Amino acid sequence: MNFLKKASWLFHYNTGSCNGCDIEIVAALCPKQDAERFGAILVPSPRHADVFVVTGPVTEQSAPRLKALYDQIPSPKKVVVVGSCGCSGGIFRDNYCVKNGIDKVIPVDMYVAGCAARPEAILNAIVKVLSDGD
Repeated sequence: MNFLKKASWLFHYNTGSCNGCDIEIVAALCPKQDAERFGAILVPSPRHADVFVVTGPVTEQSAPRLKALYDQIPSPKKVVVVGSCGCSGGIFRDNYCVKNGIDKVIPVDMYVAGCAARPEAILNAIVKVLSDGD
């Protein structure tokens, strides 16, 4: 299924980061970057989402919640991880309670590196994941 043939809805979840990447996600969705021209809008419920956008380091405490949210998103679904903390654990890597990457808990389709990731890079990743066929 080509996601660009329909509007794709994004659900954002922060596993416990500094909110730097969250601010950049909001910047990517604002009129200056205009993610809506690609049919991407933010929704408040995982049950309505097509793309799961995740930020922050996954801890032992947040991992079950992350998995539960992932399971609520209907298939086909895509996962975009934003920021160094989500990609590899970032500055919290190898901490006793950090899982060193979201891919240790759920499958990931696209990584956006950076601390914090730039809005242009986030939008580029969303467009790439939406244009990929299933």
